[in-house]
Amino acid sequence: MSGAVLAERPAAPPLDQALHARVLALRDGLLHGLIGADIMVERLLIGLLTGGHLLIEGAPGLAKTRAVKRLSDGLDGSFARIQCTPDLMPADLTGTTVWRQDAGDFEFLPGPLFHSLVLVDEVNRAPPKVQSALLEAMAEGQITVSGHTHGLPDPFMVVATQNPIEHAGTFPLPEAQLDRFLLHVVVEMPDEAAERRILDLVEGELNHHAEAMPVKLSVAEIRAAREAALAVYVAPALKDYLVRLVAGTRTDSAAPDLRAAIEHPASPRGTLALMLAGKARAYLRGRDHVVPEDIADLAADALAHRIGLTWRAAAEGRTARGIIRDLVQRVRAL
Repeated sequence: MSGAVLAERPAAPPLDQALHARVLALRDGLLHGLIGADIMVERLLIGLLTGGHLLIEGAPGLAKTRAVKRLSDGLDGSFARIQCTPDLMPADLTGTTVWRQDAGDFEFLPGPLFHSLVLVDEVNRAPPKVQSALLEAMAEGQITVSGHTHGLPDPFMVVATQNPIEHAGTFPLPEAQLDRFLLHVVVEMPDEAAERRILDLVEGELNHHAEAMPVKLSVAEIRAAREAALAVYVAPALKDYLVRLVAGTRTDSAAPDLRAAIEHPASPRGTLALMLAGKARAYLRGRDHVVPEDIADLAADALAHRIGLTWRAAAEGRTARGIIRDLVQRVRAL
């Protein structure tokens, strides 16, 4: 595939080594304070570089909130954390309009969504009206309150978390909401060696102050890094591979048995998300072109939450992530 990837490549702009080094320093700072979280850190940076939103799922105590807070420490932008509960109201996110008697007029008081990085903790505990308000912000970069539309900051990124083991008092995210997330990242339990290192890290932070992030990327640097990631080259043959991979969730051409297990296939938004994520992954690795491994590594995170399984497949214990991984094995890059 490497020859097809590089064939007939247009001239690419030279990589800004200084900017790339600062992005890698941000990555290293995140990794230093998060043991065994390499995948989650990479996905957070992919979201930052693409302007996409992330849904991170994992059991309590796996440093999901810590990771996002540490990311905010490395960015020169505003940060807000929203703790979702069943009694949350849309205005608690968007803000509200109040009457100022001294001015004789209404004034809009912005809510926590008016920040560059927003952590929405336990998003599946928010009621449907709140999820709908979040949907407009994620999809359009704006919110509408009392008939007036307000633009959100640029850059704007939402990282939502959810707990997979507690279902009392939760509201499952609708398909339209899930589709707005660039990636759905599943955080696994650490192994014994990683957990031992976590003990040393936390003990050290309790006895001393946690180490500060080595860099703080400015808004201009974030925008420049996004432009550089967007300029990463995707060969026509690799685009064909992307389309065939996602089309495998809709047609019987690639894997009929896997297609039979899918009730709702992925839309073209999944293809776009996978391509953009692949570009960002290649940029983080210092490449100016995407390779098949980028696509294969990100396919489950980019596509699994965009498909729905048949009742039979679910009853058999099959999972969307497992089906996407099987599909990656079946669809050849050439």
